[in-house]
Parts: sequence; structure tokens; C-alpha cells
Amino acid sequence: MNQNIKRTLPSPKALSNLLKFRKIEINGRSRRLARAHTVWDLRDIAKERTPKGPFDYTDGGAELEISMNRSREAFRNIEFAPRILQDVSSVSAERKVFGHTFSLPFGIAPTGFTRMIHAEGEIAGSRAAAKFGIPFTLSTVGTTSIEDVALAAPDGVNWFQLYMWKDRDASMQLVERAKKSGVTNLILTVDVPVAGARLRDVRNGLTVPPTLSLNTIIDAIPRREWWWNFLTTKPLEFASMSNWHGTVAQLLDYMFDPTMTFEDLKWLRKNWDGTLTVKGIQTLADAKQAAKFGADAVILSNHGGRQLDRAPVPLALVEQVSKELKRDVEVHLDSGIMSGADIVAAIALGANFTYIGKAYLYGLMAGGQEGVERCLSILESQIIRTMKLLGVKDLRELTPKQVRFLDRQR
Repeated sequence: MNQNIKRTLPSPKALSNLLKFRKIEINGRSRRLARAHTVWDLRDIAKERTPKGPFDYTDGGAELEISMNRSREAFRNIEFAPRILQDVSSVSAERKVFGHTFSLPFGIAPTGFTRMIHAEGEIAGSRAAAKFGIPFTLSTVGTTSIEDVALAAPDGVNWFQLYMWKDRDASMQLVERAKKSGVTNLILTVDVPVAGARLRDVRNGLTVPPTLSLNTIIDAIPRREWWWNFLTTKPLEFASMSNWHGTVAQLLDYMFDPTMTFEDLKWLRKNWDGTLTVKGIQTLADAKQAAKFGADAVILSNHGGRQLDRAPVPLALVEQVSKELKRDVEVHLDSGIMSGADIVAAIALGANFTYIGKAYLYGLMAGGQEGVERCLSILESQIIRTMKLLGVKDLRELTPKQVRFLDRQR
């Protein structure tokens, strides 16, 4: 007998205080999402619930996926330098972009074919973004119209991403529609003169609308919600272009103009009176050129590793580009962001703003709008917690001195 312990039997009241049972959640979606505490958890749920073709379209990168993995590894290779004994009882993660104050320092990046991934598509993304006070960006190859997104989230900040088509008149018609729908920031993507070799899509035979084969059907059968949504909702098509029946890569090659130059950026600047952001900048020289031709912001991006494999890692460019452009042009960043700590690191190195793409889509696949909101909530809590542990109560206090790349010590 252990003489150091005096034992008594607990009363029912004491027992009830010692043992707390988790409240039973009847709603299956809410119960499922409650298990997710990181973006990676949402990815696991998304993979369980989404057929291979749409999941791989979201999850994959170009060729050997080196760019995608390096972009993520760069964030893992960051070491923070926290300050202790700072009053962080009140912390603000607000960020001002183009004169507009957002609740968090990131927005939702433009993603194509979103209703193929989940039937709620861009509507879910725009409404979740509005609820959290961040911007939502609709893609040229989105599956919901500019007008419908604006109607779905009238109190939100909705931006539009433009791929310059070979048909310039058709491109400007999209721009005019965006303007009439209240869009104030146009994001021109410049790193797609040709579609990247996304080998997962090639191997899956991914097309829009999805091409059904025996393997497709067998894979989709266990994902009952996705299958039912696909059969009972509006047929999948591009909001900016209908009646396309080829593969995703064939569509991109058909639409995008490999002859586009900085002169086209200059022309667009003359024809657009809102803020103009250039997405897909991967060198300091191009960042300076974009600024010269009228960009209000540049997005350092390798397209999430989905275009050129072995492309530069955007995070590694942030400090240099932000120092060179100073305050004349805002420096934004995407590619590889999977946590709130990643976002804090990018801001500390000099980014004015960041974007999430894959992370948002994992949430969407995991549970529609509720899943997107779970993703945003996870990132928000991670940002706040990281700031407090770093000893900063405002994002403006972050500096490059508070982060370092471990491999640069060699």
C-alpha cells in the first residue's frame, strides 16, 4: 500500500466536477470540422471527402512539384526571435492595404474551377471572407460570375483577377463587368504564358466538366456528398467562358496570350482607374519594371508551384524587394502559406499583405462555407498566438530582425 496517498471515494458531485463529457454535436459537418486544428487537418478531411481528380487539382503542383515543396519548406526553415516580458494583453492583426483596413493580414487568392472542388464554390469563399473582414479574389477561370459573387457578399471586399486573353476586347469586357460590380482592385496574373505541366491532372484526365470513366465513378461513389452535389446543382461551367470541353491545360493554352509584354501592362494601366496589382513576380528586376509601368502592388508568387518547377521561392525575395520598392509600391506574397505563423513571418520580412489559396480550398472541400470559416478561424488564432509569443501587439512592430532563415547561417 502506498503510504503517501490517502484515498477517499469521490461523491457523485465531486465526480461530476472531475469528469467533463464532451457535448455531442449532432450536425455531422460541424462535428467533422471541430476535429480540425490546423490547415493540414482540413487537408486530411478534404482528401477523405473529395474525388481524386478535384482533390489532386487543388493539392498538386507542376512537374516534380519542387517549387511547391520548396515554398513550403522555406516557411519551415524560419526561426523566430521572440522578445520576452512585453505587454501583449491586447493584440491587433489589422492590416491596411490600398487605404482599406482589413481585420487580418491576408486575403483569399484567386482559384479556378472552384465549384468543381465543392458545389458551394466561390459563394462560400466570398461570404466567409466578408464575415472575417478580409478580401476575396475571383479568378478569370472561376465558376461563379462576377455579378453573383458581388450579390452573395455585398458587404465584402471583392477583387478580380485577370488573365489577359488573346482577345483583348473580351478581356476588357470582363474588366468592365468587374468595375460595374464594385471591384476596385484588379489583379493581373503574368506568369502563365503557357500552362504548367500539372502531371496529376494529366494522369487523372481532369477536364471541365469532369469526364466520367469507370475509375472516376468508383472513386466518387464513397464521396456521396460531392457526387450528390455534382448531380443536383447547376452544371459546372466557367463564369467567363462557357461550353469548354477540353482539359484544364488545353483551356489555359487556348485562353492565355504568350505575346503579352510590359507594354500590355502599360495599356491596362491606362484603361483601369482602380488599383492595379501584378501577380506572378519572381525577380527584383520584374518587380521594379511592374512598378515603373504603373502597378500599385506586386504579388511575389510562383503560382503555388503550379507553373514553372524550380521557380524562385517568393518568401526569399520579400525582404530584398520591399527594401528596393520602399513605400512606393506595396509588396504582397502568396505560395506555400499553410499557417498563421507563415503569415507572420512574411509580414516580418517586409510583406504588406499575403494570400491563401490551397489552405482556403482544403477548408472548402472539408465543409463548404463552414469549412472555409474554420480555415480562417484557425489562421486567425495562429496569427494572434504567434504575435503574443513574439512579444508584439501590432503587426507594424514586426521587423526582419525577428526572423531568420536557418540555412543562411552556413
